[in-house]
Amino acid sequence: VQLQASGGGLVQAGGSLRLSCAASGNIDSIIFMGWYRQVPGKQRELIARVTSGGIPYHEDSVKGRFTISTNNAKNTVYLQMNVLKPEDTAVYFCYARTRRTTVWGQGTQVTVSS
Repeated sequence: VQLQASGGGLVQAGGSLRLSCAASGNIDSIIFMGWYRQVPGKQRELIARVTSGGIPYHEDSVKGRFTISTNNAKNTVYLQMNVLKPEDTAVYFCYARTRRTTVWGQGTQVTVSS
């Protein structure tokens, strides 16, 4: 499985961004996909994930503002981020969990200005 993330950028507080992560390869092996984020000096933090069956999970810190979803083919996962705050500034990483391993996409920077 390979992952290609896109969609980061610079936005003002209160604005929105949508991140995308496209999976290729042995997609049928994916159990769930999701997003983490990381700021310098801190551990990577889970944001949201969605199972191959489409069941979502969102961390409390983003619940009500961020929404994770997938396309019909279940090979792309999206993270719609609304009402962004400066504390959402981080590098966002998508990941895919298979029975054997966890695969990471390249990070995409999200910067929220106040």
